[in-house]
Amino acid sequence: MISKNTLQLLEFDRLLEIISSAGHSDISKQAVLDIAPLFSGDDMQDRFLLIEDIRRISSQGFFLRLHAFQDITYLLGRVRPQGSVLEASEISAFVPVLEMALEISTQVPEFEGLKALPELTGQLSGQPELLRTIQKSIDADGRVKDSASPVLAGIRRELRRLEISIQKKLEEMTRDTSLSVFLQDDFITKRAGRWVIPVRMDSKGMVPGVVHDISKSGETAFIEPLAVIHFSNELENLSAEEKAEELRILRAISAVIRERADEIAAEFAVIVHLDMLNCIARFSDQLRMEVPEISGSNAIRLLHARHPLLVMALEKTGSDREVVPLDLQLGGDETCMVITGSNAGGKTISIKTVGLLLCMALSGMPVPAGSSSSFPLVSSLLVDMGDEQSIESNLSTFSAHVRNIAQVLETADARAVVLIDELGTGTDPDEGTALACAVLKELQQKGSLVFATTHLMGIKGFVHRAPGMANASMEFDKKTLTPLYRLRTGEPGQSYALEIARKFGLPAHVVDAAKELLGGGKVELDNLMADLNEKRAEYEGLLSELQMKREEAELKIKEAEKRIAEAETKKRETLSAAHREALDIVSDIKRQMRAELDDIKKKEKQELQDKIKEVEQRQRQITETLAQYAMDETGALSIEDIHIGDMVFVKSLGYDGAVSGIMAKAERVKIISGSKEILVPISDIRIKKGRLPAEKKDKIRQQDTPDEMVPSRINLVGMRVDEALSKLEPFLNHASLAGFREVTIIHGYGTGILAKAVREHLTRHPLVRQFRPGEPSEGAGGVTVVELA
Repeated sequence: MISKNTLQLLEFDRLLEIISSAGHSDISKQAVLDIAPLFSGDDMQDRFLLIEDIRRISSQGFFLRLHAFQDITYLLGRVRPQGSVLEASEISAFVPVLEMALEISTQVPEFEGLKALPELTGQLSGQPELLRTIQKSIDADGRVKDSASPVLAGIRRELRRLEISIQKKLEEMTRDTSLSVFLQDDFITKRAGRWVIPVRMDSKGMVPGVVHDISKSGETAFIEPLAVIHFSNELENLSAEEKAEELRILRAISAVIRERADEIAAEFAVIVHLDMLNCIARFSDQLRMEVPEISGSNAIRLLHARHPLLVMALEKTGSDREVVPLDLQLGGDETCMVITGSNAGGKTISIKTVGLLLCMALSGMPVPAGSSSSFPLVSSLLVDMGDEQSIESNLSTFSAHVRNIAQVLETADARAVVLIDELGTGTDPDEGTALACAVLKELQQKGSLVFATTHLMGIKGFVHRAPGMANASMEFDKKTLTPLYRLRTGEPGQSYALEIARKFGLPAHVVDAAKELLGGGKVELDNLMADLNEKRAEYEGLLSELQMKREEAELKIKEAEKRIAEAETKKRETLSAAHREALDIVSDIKRQMRAELDDIKKKEKQELQDKIKEVEQRQRQITETLAQYAMDETGALSIEDIHIGDMVFVKSLGYDGAVSGIMAKAERVKIISGSKEILVPISDIRIKKGRLPAEKKDKIRQQDTPDEMVPSRINLVGMRVDEALSKLEPFLNHASLAGFREVTIIHGYGTGILAKAVREHLTRHPLVRQFRPGEPSEGAGGVTVVELA
């Protein structure tokens, strides 16, 4: 359980306000503001998958078809009682919701590779019949259309005809010279829903009709002449019929909405949920956020983490500065980290970053950190941060901190993460140090993960001596007296309070006096730590230089290997040319011998034939030698040179096969060889040589057991990943063609990198049905047993 106060201290609510601004409705914006850490890891993964699906769509240049809509929850409640009727303007509020539901239900299936979104949007239909009825009956301004029914259309046509007739009649009267002398003006207008003309008050008796209104000045009477009263009465009757027909239409539509209220409510909930997820996805794209790992282990690992609010603040100011990324790891043998360093050096923002990103991850939101970052599935996040001095509660700053820490100690357990800012401050340094060390020890015994900041030297020494605790510091440039905002684990930091005081104008004699009062031991310790930091920086520079030289040496080795390969190529070309020349000579001798055959009648026929056979045998030997040394004149084929159906030569197999598929991005080619289809890298492909696997196919056809010349095990122990995978590919191809059902890959334990690479390669291999670690009798985790398709 993470309290609301904790979320506010970490500014999680501020973050949600920023994210909610992308919402298309007040209800979806509120859904974003209501986001809180989830209790189930499955719920977190479900949300991660949905957000990643939305981001996958946007990465292709598209967006979910969401637009502005109203909250229809209240309207659904109003329509549920039998006989209730919604107004036309209220019914029109359903149109945007149903339109989005319909559009998204057809949009999402257009995209491949989505993992969770199709299931969620599969609940959407948009109620197309109801939607068409509403769109046909009610316009965007909430008025009933003529097209709502033929009866309504007829009534409105007659209404328009009558109104035109009345207006025409009145206009004729205003132009009548015998009547116009009594008029105040020559316009016609409406009063109380009736058409009237303006007559001077002193002449109102001269115009027969009904007075419907008097002007404010009292000088004009608005009279409906007797000549149009009949038409106006008929107009009112038609207006009543129009209202009755509109009510009938609204009642019919309301009845359909009532009948499908539960379905519409369910679809509306999906739309709101999608809009909420879309807000998170848009924010994640903006900050290039990644989905972290949520693990059951009690450990936190942050790689290139950035505080999202700090990133937004810098972007808002247009500053060229970038947030310095945070890298840290805590868990396993070490569960307490104490961060020290100068004021304004980034200590507090570091632990706030840990807390805020943990809240985001537990809420199923991507985080502004590397995808290799991981967070534990904790039960509580406990925070003591900020100055909580309270006059009303009669609490000093120290008292407030102690009260908070007491609550932390009461709640903390092995599934808690604790963040404490300025541990041990607010009271006597010696007593504060002792109390802080005791708190750290207690939290460590409870198994909690603890991140704390402090300036107290005694705490640094305690942490250095205590097993399972780690010092960390925010780097500081002593020459410029400016913080570098980089976290370094394994060593405590310095406050540099006196140096900073001197930089910001405190008189030198005051600073010197402070150094004397501080004591020689403290100054010597600070100097020692500064020297150690300088030496560490020097060693890091040397290591960096050594790494650069190592990379240069590797480049030179690669260049040398390239030259050796070129020399070997030239050697093979030279030998190939020499053997070709020899073959030409032998062929010429053979032609000469055949030409002289008739001239050597005195020799025995058998002797002559033997010599010819001897020459032919020599020619075959030279041809075979030539084949061994000859270069592949065409070289390796590029992916553009290969088309489906082509016959190509597969080096690793030693014979030709037909191309059945091309995977350009993976630089692989599917080859049909015999009755099987295998996947080989493009580097293994050459121009066809006319070598078909006929004998091997016959052999496989004649027997059920695998070819005994093909091994069922391969040993990759000691190889690099790229070397191992290059050996593994032809092994799987040959094993499949030989008819093996199961093979064994020996990769050993080591660091686990080779095993992981092998299993990732097997996961997407078309010849692999499934694989598993070996049984104890087979080699356990040092081997992988593969079942071939």
